[in-house]
Amino acid sequence: MERLINFIYEYRAFFTFLVLELACAWLIIENNQFQSTKYFNSSNRVAASILGFSQSTREYFSLRTINEDLARENAELRTLLERSRQKALLGDAAVIDSARLNQYEFISAKVVGNSTSLYKNFITINKGMLDGVSPGMAAISNQKAVGKVKSVSDHYAVLISLLNVDEQVSSVIKRTNHFGSVRWDGLDMRYSNLQFIPRHAVPAVGDSVVTSGYNAIFPEGILVGVIQEVNLNEEAMFWDIRIELAQDFGELAFVDIIKSKLKNERESLEQITIGEVK
Repeated sequence: MERLINFIYEYRAFFTFLVLELACAWLIIENNQFQSTKYFNSSNRVAASILGFSQSTREYFSLRTINEDLARENAELRTLLERSRQKALLGDAAVIDSARLNQYEFISAKVVGNSTSLYKNFITINKGMLDGVSPGMAAISNQKAVGKVKSVSDHYAVLISLLNVDEQVSSVIKRTNHFGSVRWDGLDMRYSNLQFIPRHAVPAVGDSVVTSGYNAIFPEGILVGVIQEVNLNEEAMFWDIRIELAQDFGELAFVDIIKSKLKNERESLEQITIGEVK
């Protein structure tokens, strides 16, 4: 405190001058309309700039919460949309078969880890067992196929990406309804291959490739990609088809995990039946 008093005393002339200057400026502004108008206009611009910057800063730091809220709302809307689609398919039976009507539930999650440059790529999300996520569930983003859940902990899950040479998705050409499997070859993150389309089919560039619904993981009709190239060797049984993936994995931020409530029932029945045949 003593040092502060000594500092003020030592520079008392400067501080006196500063106070007098401020007082003069205040008197000029108070007693002259032109200077007063200029001052208030300038001060308002400065204040507006500061408030605008402050608001922009607050909005920027709130984007994470806003995005998470939007992703959660999208998941809820997808659940309702899928329920409406099932209701349209079932017709009058929807009143009786409520389990099939409500078989899909969507869980929104944020991507916290994502590889795209390996042969076997994986995606980590911030939802896990405590949120209802379990291995084998499908993952989509904005109605585009992403992959499926491989393993889970209490708060996180790891997905097998479609950019994984070990992963394949049962898919159909939407226009012709011929089905095969989409499997990545490890070359380009934007492209994959549609395999096992028979030579009597007539695929064309621009055809949409969607999930078939032949397994219990993905609902049918989820967009996987669009055909970009088709070739057929003279003696080949199947077409060579190159598709552009609908999902750009380089900009993946949020996913929806699809929980199928009838998955276990279907897989158990198929396993029992196949076992009996053997």
